[in-house]
Amino acid sequence: MAHRTVRNVLAAPREPHPGLPDDPRARVTAPSPDCPVEVTLAALRGRWTTLVVRELLASDVYAYSELASALPQLSDKVLAERLTQLTAAGVIRRKRTPGWPPTVTYELTPHGRELGPVLQALWDWGTAAAAATTEEAGTP
Repeated sequence: MAHRTVRNVLAAPREPHPGLPDDPRARVTAPSPDCPVEVTLAALRGRWTTLVVRELLASDVYAYSELASALPQLSDKVLAERLTQLTAAGVIRRKRTPGWPPTVTYELTPHGRELGPVLQALWDWGTAAAAATTEEAGTP
């Protein structure tokens, strides 16, 4: 018999850890494409993706040329790839308006707008991590 202060791990259900959801998918032993975290990371994969989302969060609708102007160091090829990727992930909506010349605009979907707090949390974590690294290194 175990002492009263020793928890029987087989008999007692595991308590959820802070930051981990009470969901069976959170206890997998290998990455899974249906894991909500993996879905989020896949939607935001690639350089420049978060900056494209940031620009779209700042305005309701952007024309391709406006996005290109807002991110002048981003090549047209990569911008087109990121817009295609974000459209496929359901983060943005592409709208083509007929006429000559035809105009194409991009806007965040309601689901895409929900990435605002996610990006803010990533920013906050990165800021704290950078400060902790600087503090540990002893640099001002």
